[in-house]
Amino acid sequence: MKFLVINGVNLNLTGKREKGVYGTNSLEEINAYIKAYCEVGEDQVDFYQSNLEGEICNKLHEAFLKGGYDGILLNAGAFTHYSYAIRDAIAAIDIPVVEVHMSNVHAREEFRRMSVISEVCKGTVCGFGAGSYIAGIVGLCETLQKSE
Repeated sequence: MKFLVINGVNLNLTGKREKGVYGTNSLEEINAYIKAYCEVGEDQVDFYQSNLEGEICNKLHEAFLKGGYDGILLNAGAFTHYSYAIRDAIAAIDIPVVEVHMSNVHAREEFRRMSVISEVCKGTVCGFGAGSYIAGIVGLCETLQKSE
């Protein structure tokens, strides 16, 4: 299977910002961890990060229009809580998307508990650090294998 991991706003600073929340590993180290996991299962993974809402929408559209991806893992960062544009981009594509958060958003500030993208995602994983991405991949694999 082939997956696309999209990381949103401020995630390029992972490992440098709020280490108590997001850990000390850089986004590049987290991506390497995800890639290594996928390679064991002979899956493929591509990565994308942007701090710009429209670019994330464009990447979702591109993944759909060009094809080739079985599933998408999206950590939209703060866009999770208010981006109806990203929500609509997810709803417009026919690729299952898993909402991913490294922190447990339900144990944080109240505004982080609301997600405008959850209802158009296949599922949501949060609170397991980089392992949230792996859990999302496992969930996607199981879902996709059942639908074959």
